[in-house]
Amino acid sequence: MLFRRLGYTILLAGTLLAAPASAQLRMLSNTPQAPDPLAAPSIPDPLVEAPPLRLSLMQGDQDKLGDDKFQPEIGQAGKDVIWVPTPDSLVKAMLTVADVKPTDFVVDLGSGDGRIAIAAARDFGARSQGVEFNPDMVALARRNAQKAGVANKVTFLQGDIFETDFTDATVVTMYLLPSLNLKLRDTLLKMKPGTRIVSHAFTMGEWEPDRTITTDDASGYFWLVPANVSGRWAFEVGNERFATELGQQFQMLSVARGGPLRDGRVKGTGVHFTRANGQELEGVVRGDQMVGRGWVATRIRTGG
Repeated sequence: MLFRRLGYTILLAGTLLAAPASAQLRMLSNTPQAPDPLAAPSIPDPLVEAPPLRLSLMQGDQDKLGDDKFQPEIGQAGKDVIWVPTPDSLVKAMLTVADVKPTDFVVDLGSGDGRIAIAAARDFGARSQGVEFNPDMVALARRNAQKAGVANKVTFLQGDIFETDFTDATVVTMYLLPSLNLKLRDTLLKMKPGTRIVSHAFTMGEWEPDRTITTDDASGYFWLVPANVSGRWAFEVGNERFATELGQQFQMLSVARGGPLRDGRVKGTGVHFTRANGQELEGVVRGDQMVGRGWVATRIRTGG
């Protein structure tokens, strides 16, 4: 099967061999984009019973991806995936949508040649770190950081993304595969509410993205880690008092039909409810309390 993306002609045929390396060891998808970007369609994992990948670069499309010490090849095998670099246009878009600031700590999982972590430091002023399995790519990324003048703000670790602690990150970026995103999902959901997650090309299964990112040559997805508000809550809205049970699946809240609330949603530490009478309640989550203008709620029992 022949398809084109990112200016490369890619030919799939045969049986894929097992891989040592990382994520910027990447795989391109030939799945068409869904009309509704928030529908979060299920995207097949191209490494499950997939044929091997042969890359034929059209003349003039190959940028200089390495240096005189190491020249990586697009499509080279890695630990879990193959390496295909994220286009610079999408790197900028991902970091822009994540609203990266100098106060942020950005961690790129599977950092490859370091372009995302370097861009976060060089163009957005953030402190950043890349985690990469392939030691040659780690060394290349460190040299690239030196050349970009940001070696004092960027670090690169040689290691397995599933064995690395990145819980202090405020922004996490990745270009993995659907199966690897799902493997990381529980870890990401346990991070501090409001942590920003950005993925090139692949979703998180049933965890719907808060936003879809599209450039001329690639696409990505953005999530805010939602605060956990499941449980029974006592509300005070003006002079009214009522209690209700809140169920939660990712950022979506469920409420009992016929109860005092019609629906609800969490966006990082922000929360929004629509009451049965149509009144809108907006507030912030502070542990076991939610506070908004003219209302407050206290958790009286944690959800299971």
